[in-house]
Amino acid sequence: MRRISSQMNNNNTQNNLRIQERRLNKINNQIGSQQKIQSLRDDPVAAGHLVKYQSYLNRVNNFEKNGQTLSDQFVYREGYMQNSLDIMQRVRELAVTGANGIYSQDDLRNMAVEVDELLQELVQNANATGPDGNSIFAGTNTNAPAFEVDLGHVDGAVQPLISSVRYNGTIDKNKVEVDENKYVTVDNIGSKTFWAEPQRLFSGRDLSSWQAKESGVINVDGQKIQMESGDTVYSLVAKINSSGAAVKAAVDPVTNGLNLTTTDSHQLWLEDVSGTVLNDLGIIKDSSQKPPYNMADNVRVSGGSLFDSVILLRNSLLKGDGDTIGTRVLASIDSGINNLTTRVAKSGSEYERLQNDIVRNSATALNVTSQISREGDLDITQAITDQKMLEYTQQATLSNAGKMYSSSLLNYMK
Repeated sequence: MRRISSQMNNNNTQNNLRIQERRLNKINNQIGSQQKIQSLRDDPVAAGHLVKYQSYLNRVNNFEKNGQTLSDQFVYREGYMQNSLDIMQRVRELAVTGANGIYSQDDLRNMAVEVDELLQELVQNANATGPDGNSIFAGTNTNAPAFEVDLGHVDGAVQPLISSVRYNGTIDKNKVEVDENKYVTVDNIGSKTFWAEPQRLFSGRDLSSWQAKESGVINVDGQKIQMESGDTVYSLVAKINSSGAAVKAAVDPVTNGLNLTTTDSHQLWLEDVSGTVLNDLGIIKDSSQKPPYNMADNVRVSGGSLFDSVILLRNSLLKGDGDTIGTRVLASIDSGINNLTTRVAKSGSEYERLQNDIVRNSATALNVTSQISREGDLDITQAITDQKMLEYTQQATLSNAGKMYSSSLLNYMK
């Protein structure tokens, strides 16, 4: 027969009180944080789910943030592109007017003044910066203006005017993740957006017997092409045409020189990444000269920018050269307008697809948040009920303990 002593009752009571105190502290902490899981040991399975859900939610929130940031950038970019398109439409109207041959020299000079003002506005758009202060159309060289302007004397003008506009950016593109393994390529290359015509390069040097002296890597419009020792100009042509670059290469049937033509309106970008293949071919200057203005002196290049078209129109108006305006100038302007229209449409399409990504990520974030809530949020009503029950139990235990201790002491005194 087991004897139950006062000491045993005391130990049991104290143990029960400690258990009740821990339970009460736990539920008070849960109510305070409104989270039912305070530590991993509370519910290891649910805690594991919460960690995974929270990690995924953080990624989705980052995707949504990236999408919103890109969306804002696209809005600014498209606004400047659309304004530039409006400028070019006005430039074209002035070109048509100046080419019809019925206006006086003074009238043409007055038109030239407006064209020069439009040129300055166009340069301002091309050198626009976003709210973060970064250049919009400089590729990845966002800390500097996208285009550099040279001033010079122009026949018929009384003061220096813009004589050339040169691209100062890069042709590199950023890739931004907007969903799991889905990236948006950000193409903010000014030498594409503000270009008027396909560019053509003609090398007059006979390359029929040329062979590469050593291996090297060349950069053709952002595509890296591996050249091997002993490669001929025909090997080079084949490699360029299969590289994915928007460039068509060919050997001139008369001069045996290398001809390069861009397949759309943009400035050609050529560079020796390693080795001296393009320099040996006589296509570019040495590596101290950086693209896109590193073409060798004996290479003929045609096809200019929107700025070149507007400068040529202004200068032709100042000279009264209606023939040039009606032929070369108008053709260049029309090509530039077509290119800019295409790029505006492409930007709008990219914006719409990005909005779909943002909406999808927002819905995903809401669903994941609901899962996190289901796993980790506290049922407040049930928790308060449990809290009151624990408080009642604790008070009852304390009351019984008081009676037990009082009874034992009285018995001892007797």
